[in-house]
Amino acid sequence: MRAISQLAAYRSVVLLLWALAAYDTVTSRGLFWDGSAFLVSLLDHERFHDFYAARAHIDWLTQLPVLAVAEFGVRDTRLLAVVYSAALFAVPVAFYHFALARVRHDASLLAVVVAIVIVVYLPTSFFIVGEYSPTFAAVTAAMMVALTTNGRSIRDAVILCAIGALCLRSYEAMVYLGPLVAAAVIWASRRAASADLGLRVLNAIAALAFIGAAVVSMSTIVDYWDHPHFLKVRSTSVDFWQNIQFAIPLVGFAICGVAALRNPAWLQGRGPIVVLGVIAVLLALTPWWRLVHPASILYPPSHYVARQAAGILLALLLGGMWLIVARRERPPAVLVVLRLEPVSRRMVALLTALTFAAAVPDIALTRLWSGYLEGLRIVVDGRAGIVRAETLPLHEWPNKLFFQDWSFPALAAVISRTPGKAYVVSDQDYLSNPPFEPACGMLPKLGGYGWGS
Repeated sequence: MRAISQLAAYRSVVLLLWALAAYDTVTSRGLFWDGSAFLVSLLDHERFHDFYAARAHIDWLTQLPVLAVAEFGVRDTRLLAVVYSAALFAVPVAFYHFALARVRHDASLLAVVVAIVIVVYLPTSFFIVGEYSPTFAAVTAAMMVALTTNGRSIRDAVILCAIGALCLRSYEAMVYLGPLVAAAVIWASRRAASADLGLRVLNAIAALAFIGAAVVSMSTIVDYWDHPHFLKVRSTSVDFWQNIQFAIPLVGFAICGVAALRNPAWLQGRGPIVVLGVIAVLLALTPWWRLVHPASILYPPSHYVARQAAGILLALLLGGMWLIVARRERPPAVLVVLRLEPVSRRMVALLTALTFAAAVPDIALTRLWSGYLEGLRIVVDGRAGIVRAETLPLHEWPNKLFFQDWSFPALAAVISRTPGKAYVVSDQDYLSNPPFEPACGMLPKLGGYGWGS
């Protein structure tokens, strides 16, 4: 009965993730914010937009499909936007699918991976062009391999090497995630006393790759420490609370964690059902909070703001999973209770239900995004020359959720049937809110391309 329950939970979460990815793809959600500027750069220059070398491996992986399709002569920017969105969503979802598959027979580990999907991936994925989404997913997958391998599998060692190579140049969060995964890989390797030399070498290569990722990240942080964009990022890193999709489940998990540590028997009562049930209802109702309190809105840019807090939370959750696996003998009291079949089975069921609740705001925002794109497309196709963004209803609902001044020309060009006929440009000096790369603020060309061509 327990295996069936876990299998149903695993399949439900996986199907939900792929269904959301499909919906987000057909609505071209990869164009949000920086995504449109990156796509324009890919098409105008016909090469990878890997201006930021420290994240190049993730960029190559997610940008290759659209470059390949364009190379075969596709000039329909709508189709190209779909292809780009598909790659951006497929990579992290594939890694989370893999991670869930690795732990589907262990209720405790499965519950934590589902929690990662709820509080790390879904609340930060509207800004899907951010390299952190594939990185966080890849790190989760690597940790699941390290924690579930028997230490004598060449396949597992090769998988860890491949993920390590990808993460080598992925995202600055590897400065702390890299050493964590490397330590777990070494720990897993040392558990296998009979492993041959070749296998140990592969595990060592994987560990070195993750250590290398931390080194690359650290050097990047040092190099860009005084860059205006990094200064702005650091100043907003404590504003994660503005993302209610992130804050609500975080509060719920924190309440459950504190209560369980203080009194492990709490997990056996109705407490988790009440707390996570309330959290699920609150999360599912977030699209309508503004009707009661206008300031309480789902705000896609806050996904970008919450990414740093999400990375730190991911490290804590992965560390907790390592503790669950490592402390099989003489475990803490809370782990003893958590491993009880009724408790672990109920936690998996509760978190699966919470995943579906967390999908509601994602779907609601995507519907608004689709309407926003269509409205902007009508404006661009019906005008000529320079259109001042300030003359458009940008601050009305729901336009204010998606507008970014410096990427507006790129987005307007991508969704135009005749790029170059009209540009939507914002009145800004590009100093108060500059693009990370100055070229992203230029007017795009897209000669020969067109939406629906």
